Amino acid sequence: MTMKKLGKIILFAVAVTVLSVTKIHAQVSVGISIRAGYAPPAIPVYVQPECPADGYIWQPGYWAWDPDVNDYYWVPGEWVPAPDPGLYWTPSYWGYDNGVYLYHSGYWGPDVGFYGGINYGGGYFGVGFAGGVWAGNSFRYNTAVVNVNRTVIRNVYSDRTVIARNTIVNNHVSYNGGRGGVMARPRPAELRAMHERHVQPTSFQTAHMQAARGNHNFFAKANHGHPAATAVSRFNAVHQNTQAVRNANNRAAGARNVAANRAQQARNNAIHRTQQARNNQRAQTARMQANHRTQQDRNNQRAQTARMQANHRTQQARNNQRAQAARMQANHRTQQARTNQRAQAGRMQANQRTQQARSNQRAQAARMQTNQRTQQARNNQRAQASRMQANQRAQQARNNERAQTQRMQAQRSQQQHAQQQQRMQAQRTEQQHAQQQQRMQAQRVQQQRPQQQRMQAQRVEQPQRAAQRAQRPQPQREHH
Repeated sequence: MTMKKLGKIILFAVAVTVLSVTKIHAQVSVGISIRAGYAPPAIPVYVQPECPADGYIWQPGYWAWDPDVNDYYWVPGEWVPAPDPGLYWTPSYWGYDNGVYLYHSGYWGPDVGFYGGINYGGGYFGVGFAGGVWAGNSFRYNTAVVNVNRTVIRNVYSDRTVIARNTIVNNHVSYNGGRGGVMARPRPAELRAMHERHVQPTSFQTAHMQAARGNHNFFAKANHGHPAATAVSRFNAVHQNTQAVRNANNRAAGARNVAANRAQQARNNAIHRTQQARNNQRAQTARMQANHRTQQDRNNQRAQTARMQANHRTQQARNNQRAQAARMQANHRTQQARTNQRAQAGRMQANQRTQQARSNQRAQAARMQTNQRTQQARNNQRAQASRMQANQRAQQARNNERAQTQRMQAQRSQQQHAQQQQRMQAQRTEQQHAQQQQRMQAQRVQQQRPQQQRMQAQRVEQPQRAAQRAQRPQPQREHH
């Protein structure tokens, strides 16, 4: 294979990569508009694999959404290279908003932003990242949190205080807000990070997501929230293609930087490229022997191309100009893609601010409605209490009237009883008086009977006496 064909292959790979990144980023960048009608499953429990190479940062596994099948699918955790030194990965997360679950896509930035307070593990315990820090262009790994092979990676340290400083709640909840969700809100540092410069997910990450989407076993309806592969420790095909492009760019850059001694530098670069290709081939063969046989054939072709480059040093010098043109075109396309990514990031930030304003308006309206309902309930309670008090007063008045009526009836009954007693007493008195009169009359009659008899006798005796006196001689009166 000649260098001309190799240059065409590299240009074609770069073009395919840029187009695929643009297509996939179109889905990720509008992740804020992805909606799901129900909550994602819980985060599976898994062990973080070893970091394969220096400069790689852990991307935790997460649940993505496929609207075509209306289901969640698991994207396994993986180690991914940072697009630039000094950038950290902020994971994506699901957030509940007004009856639906919205997907917030992840991004690269100088600081870790808000990812819903979700405990993904591997250094992402809900706030920030505790798995390591950048020291210039080198990333230092915290072995107290992440899993690295110290025989391969030497820039490590151990800091267990990050675990003590953070309150880690490992409940495996995969969404923020709503019923059963993580009730976390962005901190001031996370709010500042959300407004910093962001870099969209790399082709490594998007290709990894598309590969998971194409596997039926990763969907929740198939695995019931328990995927078989929760994390991966090997590179996929897109990783290898990108690494090969980077190696080609490094080799071309070495040729540009050693213009004074082109022949000697070309030989050194050829030896270096050949050795690098052989090392890559051995490493690729060890990692991808079981799962990537097709990629092995491509690596063999690249190794054959590297050996042919060692035999065609003169042709390499002529093809340097063509490679330079290809690199300029690739750099132009890369710059254009980055410009599009920045514009897309600006639109996403504007959409996020608009969505935040709408969320605030909905929350304000909800609070106003809640206050109105609370005030209405209070007014109803007051009215109910007033009605109950009025009813109690009316009942009390009715009870008082009944008691007054009963007292008056009792008084009337007592008066009637007293009057009846008086009448009975008067009748008894009258009867006693009549009886006494009768007795007295009887006594008088009894007393008058002898007298009447005497008077009757006297009336009978008087004529007799008068007759007797008349018959007696009258004495003569002396006249003086």
